[in-house]
Amino acid sequence: MTGHLLIYILVSIFVTISYTPPKINVHYIAPGIAPNSSALASHPLGPFWNLRLEDSALWNQLQHAWDRQHNPILRGNTTGLMRKPRAKLESEVEVECLSDCMSHKCTLPRMQDLNSLPEKMISFIRSMHCREYPLLINQPGMCRRQNSSFGLDTPMLLMAVKSQVGNFENRQAIRETWGRSGLVRGESIKKGGLVHTVFLLGRQDSSTGPHPDLNNLLNLENQKYGDILQWDFRDTFFNLTLKDLLFWHWLQQYCPTAIFVFKGDDDVFVRTDALLDYLNKQLEEQNLLRARTNETSMNLFVGDVINNAMPNREPSTKYYIPERFYKGGYPPYAGGGGVVYSGSLALRLKEVSQRVRLFPIDDVYLGMCLHRLGLAPSHHAGFLTFDLPETDRGNPCAYRSVLLVHRRSPKEMLTLCHRK
Repeated sequence: MTGHLLIYILVSIFVTISYTPPKINVHYIAPGIAPNSSALASHPLGPFWNLRLEDSALWNQLQHAWDRQHNPILRGNTTGLMRKPRAKLESEVEVECLSDCMSHKCTLPRMQDLNSLPEKMISFIRSMHCREYPLLINQPGMCRRQNSSFGLDTPMLLMAVKSQVGNFENRQAIRETWGRSGLVRGESIKKGGLVHTVFLLGRQDSSTGPHPDLNNLLNLENQKYGDILQWDFRDTFFNLTLKDLLFWHWLQQYCPTAIFVFKGDDDVFVRTDALLDYLNKQLEEQNLLRARTNETSMNLFVGDVINNAMPNREPSTKYYIPERFYKGGYPPYAGGGGVVYSGSLALRLKEVSQRVRLFPIDDVYLGMCLHRLGLAPSHHAGFLTFDLPETDRGNPCAYRSVLLVHRRSPKEMLTLCHRK
């Protein structure tokens, strides 16, 4: 009898230890302050938005602070109440924040050996709180001019090209080839659309050494073409994210009805007519969906998608992200060169970006904002941001299935255009 009892006890202990409760996937959607409120962040989706605080990574600490601030469950009902300024935590330190829009002190989590980081990272950290910069050159009437002559009241495609002050040759080649503004026909169908191209610039980066003053040439270029947007911030690699934020703000104010937006670099080649074919097809499918479901928002975001990417920890590369600044993997994002998204999604990206801390790599930051919306970019094989195979680059037939290829010089852009 004692032996049977001992066996029963051992079996019971084994079953208890080995039992694993069933995994229940629950996604909580915070109700917010008001019914159907979309102004507040929902519970984060997926593993990228990690709720566990990384004490040793600056960006993670800053983002988690915003997550708590915008979380309606933690905030409670604040209707009709003025929120008090958040007191500085003991773990935070006040530093001199270098930026062109303000010279105030700003508060950052305490970070050991800040000055041991690369200079470009230190500069980014000291200005990452700043999101508003004055416009030096504006085009307030771009999306209204000449539309009446085409019988159209909105651009089908607004092409926003990231450029730099000295890249005159690139911009001119784009104007003469794939970025020509006006009514553009599709490749395989007669239907095309109205295209406008605008170039996004900061000011010359004086920290990289003395540069000739090109402002007079830039002003003459703008007087002739009227397609330059320039803001008063240093045009560096880590500041490319600012061009997205500032462009979205400009888009909302001056061109909110643009149906689609292309955002890319000034060293790519785009088959604009083929792209318009693709976008017209997407628009037709969206109209059919709207007729069946009353779905009004269009969440199109396509490019060359990179999944399961990790930060580059090699200090010698321009993509270097120190572990002290950011820990974790990257969300799915569309890699450099160019992407296309709907105009309505661009306005939603602008709004959600107010709850996502700036990140020094613009492509990754777009992926972060998309993830915050609960969306992911769609991969399209026609976006060749890593170029064609070397043996096919001189073959015109190899470009028939391409929408975008990276990288091409101004001379190569003109050659490709004449071969079509």
